[in-house]
Amino acid sequence: MKHVLTVAAVLIAFVRAGAQTQDSYEYNSEFTWGINKNSAGGLIGGFVFKKARKLNTTTLETFGLEIMNVKHPQEVRYVSPYTGNFYIYGKSNYLYALRLQYGRDFILFTKGPQQGVEIKAVVAAGPSIGFVAPYYIERTIDNSIWVSRREQYDPYNPNHSFSKILGTGNLFEGIGDSKIQPGVNGKVALNFEFGFLKSQVTGFEVGVLVDSYFKDVNLMPSLENKAIFPTVFFTLFYGSRK
Repeated sequence: MKHVLTVAAVLIAFVRAGAQTQDSYEYNSEFTWGINKNSAGGLIGGFVFKKARKLNTTTLETFGLEIMNVKHPQEVRYVSPYTGNFYIYGKSNYLYALRLQYGRDFILFTKGPQQGVEIKAVVAAGPSIGFVAPYYIERTIDNSIWVSRREQYDPYNPNHSFSKILGTGNLFEGIGDSKIQPGVNGKVALNFEFGFLKSQVTGFEVGVLVDSYFKDVNLMPSLENKAIFPTVFFTLFYGSRK
């Protein structure tokens, strides 16, 4: 009987210790930021910021901000034989998307302290603000590669043919001449968090997002342009929680 009581006491102490350790992983809010790669962006699609707070043990309320470069699906990069610089032939405008999102994260699996993976189902939606900025090319003047001019690509300008383009303009050149194009966005995703410390968040998110604007966005005038941009995305994120 004495041995049974001793074993029982040890088991109770172990369960209490486990419960305390599990409780030590509890958190009320978190802030994360990440780098996004998606099917409508370049090498780096953009950046993501998200603030979340727990409503209960399985649900978080989220507020998100995404800053993205959105490409036309038929964009192709070419290399100038004169300079070796890259440019996108036929592209007349950039689309920079600023997305505001409100949503919910639903905890499907909770991780243990310093082990395992926490998995969440993510849903979010909100307004999109599209900044349509002119895409500049550098082209020859009088067929001389030593004298050039930077200007917005125009498919109807005979000076903007393949043989006259030397490369693209400077980064963010013309962004001050952007036009605003409003829209909405929505996404569904799965979020995998595998941080080892209570105060830190590390993981990735994969899902589908749709950006829809109120009219077609004219990115490449000689091709079909659309108002809806569906994307598959992957976001690597890092952050903190408390």
